[in-house]
Amino acid sequence: MQRLLRTGLNAGTEAPRVVGGGGVHFHLADGRRVLDGSNTGGPLGHGHPRMVEALREAVSLPMVSEGWSWHGRDQAAENLFEIGLAGEDSWAGAVRFCLSGSEANDIALSLSQTLTGRQAIATRERAYHGLVGLSRDATVQPHWHGGLAAQGYTRRPFPCAPVHVLPAPDGLTYDSATGRGRPAALRLDEAPAMLAQSSAVILDYTQGGFYHDGAYQDAVAGIARQQGALWIADEVVTGLGRAGRTFAFQGGTSRPDIVTLGKGLGGGSVAVAAVILSRDIVAAMEGCAWQNYGTLRGHPLAMAAVSAYLRILRDEALLHRVSALEPFYARRLTEIARRHPSVCRVAGQGLHWTIELHGPDWRNWLADTAEAPVASRVAGRALELGAVIGTSGEQTSLFLAPPLVISEAESETLLAILDESLGIADREHNAMMETQA
Repeated sequence: MQRLLRTGLNAGTEAPRVVGGGGVHFHLADGRRVLDGSNTGGPLGHGHPRMVEALREAVSLPMVSEGWSWHGRDQAAENLFEIGLAGEDSWAGAVRFCLSGSEANDIALSLSQTLTGRQAIATRERAYHGLVGLSRDATVQPHWHGGLAAQGYTRRPFPCAPVHVLPAPDGLTYDSATGRGRPAALRLDEAPAMLAQSSAVILDYTQGGFYHDGAYQDAVAGIARQQGALWIADEVVTGLGRAGRTFAFQGGTSRPDIVTLGKGLGGGSVAVAAVILSRDIVAAMEGCAWQNYGTLRGHPLAMAAVSAYLRILRDEALLHRVSALEPFYARRLTEIARRHPSVCRVAGQGLHWTIELHGPDWRNWLADTAEAPVASRVAGRALELGAVIGTSGEQTSLFLAPPLVISEAESETLLAILDESLGIADREHNAMMETQA
């Protein structure tokens, strides 16, 4: 009997059996060394010496709950503002640390309900914000609903709040219909009515392969201000490096009321997240007791990891590395897409890229199919060839999110493996087209 209940980014029962790692590689139980090509939680790869040293020193620290003051927590907050939020002093107010991106989004959404007196929340099409409370409600991708699914059987948890879904932008690097990318369309005619009823609109910058540009963000933010809704920037995936800048929201001129962080915040070594509040939100809470407490939030080990990662991000100029690699990935992925008829679209920014295959509409899939979807089979072939590529558990969507320390040569190896692995999808796509002809 399997004692450990597990899930995975690739649908099915198989997953890489990892026994170790170093740099941008995983070490597998069968003795192989494979490229880590899809790991949003590991911005430094594996075993970064400065992170190892910081955690070694922190192991002997006392267990201090969130209710007790701890100088290391104060230091982590200062590092976040000095390094991560450099140049953002005019609006950024304060930070609270927590345990996961899901929890951070739930905290941000529940606080928004409290401040506005409204229950409903808004997000955009194909969003994923987590699997806890209100963050689960705001997760639009149907297969990540936190319920149970099997052939002919699907049950979802009961929602906590009504959710309004905004259209997503469709800016792409490559579109199979035209052979090139297209600019993001705003398509926000119904947004004012939705946000007039919402406590907050929460926007992420990668989920479902939608990567917002500044125009879309600024348009949504402006409507939110007009309609009395707060704007939450979900930077759990993109924050602190992956977008090629400290935050993805810096691509626009608007600034959020609340920012949520997770995944890479601890350098991939410790589970940690954060909620950053604007100065206006902090002022609105003045004199109030925010009754929201967590025993292990701001744990000394996590705070040591946060401070260490922020210093590494600065000292090793990782933002420059990512921004320099972005055009390389855009060019190579476009070349690859043009060679493979199975590829529908490519989109991305920094070191986060989505390759969407032709196939069933994502809205109709609830993880209730008996066979592994085509994207999972492509990922399986990539693993055989020496790279881990993720699918977000979807039928047709692959994504690349290698460590920020990856080199161009290692990136070329990763993309060459993707290129060869897509042959599986091509064969299925061509067979389907012949059947339809």
